[in-house]
Amino acid sequence: MFQNPFSFEGRIRRTEYGLTFIIYFFGAVIINLAITSGGGSAIILLGVIPLIWMLWAQGAKRCHDRGNSGWFMFIPFYILWLLFAEGETGPNEYGPDPKGNEVPEEDNPQIKQNG
Repeated sequence: MFQNPFSFEGRIRRTEYGLTFIIYFFGAVIINLAITSGGGSAIILLGVIPLIWMLWAQGAKRCHDRGNSGWFMFIPFYILWLLFAEGETGPNEYGPDPKGNEVPEEDNPQIKQNG
C-alpha cells in the first residue's frame, strides 16, 4: 500500500484511495492552522502543493482501476463513485489488478478491445 503515492502510473484499491483523503484532510488542517497562526507562503508551497499532487495522482490511479483515464476524476461527484465502486477484475491497460485477482489476458474482454 502507498507505493509511489506521487506517481500517476498504475492502479490502486478503494482502501488506499480513502486513506489518501484522510491524509489530505489532516494535512490540510495542519497547514491551515500554521497559516492562521502567522505562517508564510513557504508553508503553502511546502505543504499544500505536495498534498494536492498526491491527491491527484491517487485519483488518477483509482480511475485507472475503474478502467478510465485519470481525467475522469475532474467530473463532478465522480470522486464518490471512485470511493464506493469496485475496480475492474484482472489486468487492464493501466496495469495488474491491485487485489491480485488475475484473469488471463486472453480471457479479459477489456484487453481484447484495446489490444
